[in-house]
Amino acid sequence: MKRYLVILIVVFLSSCSKEVYLFSSFHEPADQGLRFLYSYDGYKWNDLNKVYLKPEIGNQKVMRDPSIVKGPDGTFHLVWTSSWKGDKGFGYASSKDLVNWSEQKFLPVMEHEPTTVNVWAPELFYDQDNEQFIIIWASTIPFRFPKKLEEEDNNHRMYYTTTKDFKSFSPTKLFIDPGFSVIDAVIVRRKANDFVLVLKDNTRPMRNIKVAFGTSAVGPYTNVSEPFTGNFTEGPSVAKVGDEYLIYFDSYRDKKYGSVKTSDFKTFTDASGQTSVPVGHKHGTIFKANKAILKGLQRTAGIDTAKVNK
Repeated sequence: MKRYLVILIVVFLSSCSKEVYLFSSFHEPADQGLRFLYSYDGYKWNDLNKVYLKPEIGNQKVMRDPSIVKGPDGTFHLVWTSSWKGDKGFGYASSKDLVNWSEQKFLPVMEHEPTTVNVWAPELFYDQDNEQFIIIWASTIPFRFPKKLEEEDNNHRMYYTTTKDFKSFSPTKLFIDPGFSVIDAVIVRRKANDFVLVLKDNTRPMRNIKVAFGTSAVGPYTNVSEPFTGNFTEGPSVAKVGDEYLIYFDSYRDKKYGSVKTSDFKTFTDASGQTSVPVGHKHGTIFKANKAILKGLQRTAGIDTAKVNK
């Protein structure tokens, strides 16, 4: 009997420790709050159809572009766009289980630049090589950089700050100026001293997605590629699946999600026919969590975990 119980416990713990893919999400008009998709293989996504955190801060009190990363202690950290314009920072909260969240805070990362128009799509990255979190985002400071066809208040560059504890932060610095308006950037670590930046060229008429390369998580990033998506695409999110990377993106003019896969970030193959993303999902971050975390999300959403989990 004891041996049987031990076997059951081992099987249960093994099942809960297996990881699944989670995709942070929001729905327009972005005033409802944080949602999640989940996937067992990185290709087929399911909507939990539940709001887990309502936005309470910022001028507009919205939650757009939710980005989540898990720290080395198991805590999940979340940042998001809190207003289209007017805010000189973004929202922050943390959680151990993605269900119960800390008090929301506003991080005023651009308050030192009084003419800042906006702070868009903050993206979290845990820099394991330097044991710190990096937060990057897009902001427009009018008349600061050369522009092309876009308006002066829509000429973005990427900025960043670092932190170890989300209490103290390094001074804000310019992250990348690729010579064009850039938003929606995502850092990907392939190995030590080998990083890829997936970014949106937001110039008119481009508005498509490219990559750049660096030897450090904070750059510099150079050798910006030609676009690998069509125009009117944004919000890239990256998942490592086996030996390949899946890059998801919002084809917002067509009102659907597309995807490509690559093993080297030089050759990209359309994978849209192999992937499925629920209607309504918008720009978030793909990350991994164990099945126990997913079961907690499902229970909170009123889903029978015995029926849906493998």
